[in-house]
Amino acid sequence: MKGILYLVPVPIADEEENASLVYPLLEKTINSLDEFIVEDLKTARRSLRKIGFKGEFDKTIFHLLNEHTDTKSIESFLASVEKGKNIGLMSEAGMPCIADPGSDIVRLAHKKNIKIVPLYGQSSIFLALAASGLNGQNFCFHGYLPKEQVNRKKKLKEIEKEEGTQIFIETPYRNNHLLEDILITCSSETLLCVAMNVTGKSEMILTRSIAEWKKSELPNLDKQPTVFLLGK
Repeated sequence: MKGILYLVPVPIADEEENASLVYPLLEKTINSLDEFIVEDLKTARRSLRKIGFKGEFDKTIFHLLNEHTDTKSIESFLASVEKGKNIGLMSEAGMPCIADPGSDIVRLAHKKNIKIVPLYGQSSIFLALAASGLNGQNFCFHGYLPKEQVNRKKKLKEIEKEEGTQIFIETPYRNNHLLEDILITCSSETLLCVAMNVTGKSEMILTRSIAEWKKSELPNLDKQPTVFLLGK
């Protein structure tokens, strides 16, 4: 009998008091595991301790899954599961596979008829959508917009015309540039929600029209995890 691939969420904020809301729901499961697929070894170990993992890391198996991972080695990550062992797939922050690597592993697990169990956790994307006041019935997540400003503005004009809520993110150190481009490019009546550091101490979730944003003092989003949402 094959094992289970657990999708292990990681609390979004670094602050202990916020992350502790999730700990009780994860602690029992992760302490039954001693093998994980992770994006970064150091942060994974730190996150596991915060969640309540009591195992010894010297006896814990970690598989690294990031942009440097050889795609040919991914299949070997599930070898233990095929032999009946349960393992965990971890995110760096939030839910695995949502704006996060891991979908290739999950897709492969489906092909191998391995049971996938997503554990309850936080997602800044869905929390931001719920708190935005924008359309939660019809929405699209675009991931990262183009890096080049010309292409980024072109993409903004395209998605602004689409129905429903348009959600996207940016590398934290480019957040302020993206906000400026949104205000320059989008129509004055378009609604923009900026959700910064969701669940953290400096959390800010504000929805205003582009015209209103232009009249207000803009927040400093530099190096702050931020979700952007456009709607009507």
